[in-house]
Amino acid sequence: MNKPLILVVEDDPSVRNLITTTLKTNDYRYVVAPSGSTAIMEATSHNPEIILLDLGLPDMDGVQVIQTVRSWSNVPIIVISARSEDNDKIKALDAGADDYLTKPFSVEELLARLRVTQRRLSLMTAEMFTASSVFVNGKLKVDISVVLKSGWKESPFMNSGFVNGMG
Repeated sequence: MNKPLILVVEDDPSVRNLITTTLKTNDYRYVVAPSGSTAIMEATSHNPEIILLDLGLPDMDGVQVIQTVRSWSNVPIIVISARSEDNDKIKALDAGADDYLTKPFSVEELLARLRVTQRRLSLMTAEMFTASSVFVNGKLKVDISVVLKSGWKESPFMNSGFVNGMG
């Protein structure tokens, strides 16, 4: 399984270093952002597959980052925050976060949550390909994945007018 590109949004250098060292040790690719505005810029320019997001950022609240990213992307967002109150968790999840990890956290739990997110991404990608590979028009169903796998062979109907609607 290819490792996804992860955007790490964390202003605390020691926590950021722990996360990036863990990612690097486990062969994940990552980019970092120390603030909300940088996170939004990095998300638009690098198109990460997962975002790890601290809520307590110096320039804006992490919930604002979630809302901004959700306005144009469905990228999985895992919040990693010292905020442990239920209302903080609910606010972030309702804004569009996919998961919530409270600091302090174990490296093993972070890696497990990343694996879960990767499995979901793999399933979603497979479902999207399967769903989008079938063209349906009334009673006509064409599975484009079969056509692509087997190669297109010219049919005697190609120039008869039946294919282009003239017959």
